[in-house]
Amino acid sequence: MPVQEPNSGGARRFRYDCTLRWSDMDSFGHVNNAVFCTYYEEARVAMMFVGAREQGFESFEVGVVVARTEIDYLRPVEYDTQLPSSDVPPKVQIEVWASNIRRASFTIHYELYNKGQLAGRALSVMVPFDLTLGRPRRLTEPERKFLYSYAEPDDAAAAWGTA
Repeated sequence: MPVQEPNSGGARRFRYDCTLRWSDMDSFGHVNNAVFCTYYEEARVAMMFVGAREQGFESFEVGVVVARTEIDYLRPVEYDTQLPSSDVPPKVQIEVWASNIRRASFTIHYELYNKGQLAGRALSVMVPFDLTLGRPRRLTEPERKFLYSYAEPDDAAAAWGTA
């Protein structure tokens, strides 16, 4: 379930609980490194589609593509088989926010927490894309406003001329 609340620095971060799957493990019993990218994708999609729709607009659904992704793996994530209830699968929490919001690109940042400990960081450079025409497009004003609501304080202040 997505949650939107301010982080300690004052900017809102989109928070997403991501369920781990047994198939996410590698041969060492850890979540496979490639699966981290899938977790970040799930959180980003929840923010940009579900979260945006909850705020009353759907323009990200017109199209947006990933131009680049960087991932830092800070600690292994294990599929915990010692859960209080076998009916409750393990989860990780992912915080998502935006920066570098330009006319035709923006950066999405992620922090992945497992049992309260930071386990990974990532960023994705995103490009709004017109899927019908097959080419990049500019961010709409509602998209920019939505992204700035999740921007770090310096980015948001610069956008509104208060920096």
